[in-house]
Amino acid sequence: MNKRIDHPAASVVVPTFNRADDLRRCLDSLVAQTRTDFEVLVCDDGSTDDTSEVVEPYRQLLDLTYSTDANFGGPARPRNRGIKMARAPYIAFLDSDDWWAPAKLERSLAALDAGADVVYHDLWNVTSKSQTTFRERVRSAPPALPLYANMLCSGLSMPNSSVVVRAPLLHEIGGVCEDKALIAVEDFDTWLRVAQLTEKFVRLPECLGFYWNAGGNISAASERQIRRTEAVYRLHLGNLSDGDRRRAEGFLAYRLGRMAQLSGDWGVATEKLYEACRGDVAWRYKFKALWLLSFHRWFSV
Repeated sequence: MNKRIDHPAASVVVPTFNRADDLRRCLDSLVAQTRTDFEVLVCDDGSTDDTSEVVEPYRQLLDLTYSTDANFGGPARPRNRGIKMARAPYIAFLDSDDWWAPAKLERSLAALDAGADVVYHDLWNVTSKSQTTFRERVRSAPPALPLYANMLCSGLSMPNSSVVVRAPLLHEIGGVCEDKALIAVEDFDTWLRVAQLTEKFVRLPECLGFYWNAGGNISAASERQIRRTEAVYRLHLGNLSDGDRRRAEGFLAYRLGRMAQLSGDWGVATEKLYEACRGDVAWRYKFKALWLLSFHRWFSV
């Protein structure tokens, strides 16, 4: 008999594509939650593996709905299916290759019940299936006001699998943008648009989940990710004052330079990091850009 909760406190949206093995670990972490009054919406982007069979046994353990559709090629459309199906006042996002600590929902919902509109936190960085100790974090950043401008001028790290948000806010912005130019940055665009509606973002101090970083991540530094990041900034720079826009452009140059450096393209990295040094960007980013340029010059001699 399938489990059913009449009035779930949270809807957990799990987009997935051909990650049947990882999905088991993800769903096991939901079974282990200390808070149990939630529904799970597994939104499949047209998997060709045995995802549907993996999901089936969990229907007796979780209030779980499995939905599949033709492949879109990114998480935006599956997430939007989950948002539309969600019955709860709060929506949590959990990628199928990530998983949560048992107290994640309990801590997040307590913060939302206390008045937050968006809650997020650090995740433990996981680089192998055999890993048993966790020391390195995928770090989130505390919100700084004015939130929308600061997100563009200095970034706001919010690991997507940590975020829980009030459902009406997602409905008001029309859900996650499905423009394919934003694949892998659509989450950043989503939180920017939510920040135009509310500044009640709360960062929890605990590390309440695990981020799978052992390959296959579409948001890894690359030429494609550079183009995607430029695309999301093009959508939002026009909303800023002249001063904030210049600072955002300076930070974007640093961010793109850092991505290019991480992907090994020192030609683009050098151009962008010099641009950041000349731009109207916070001194800490100028210092980081100068350090990276000096490091490269020293070791390339």
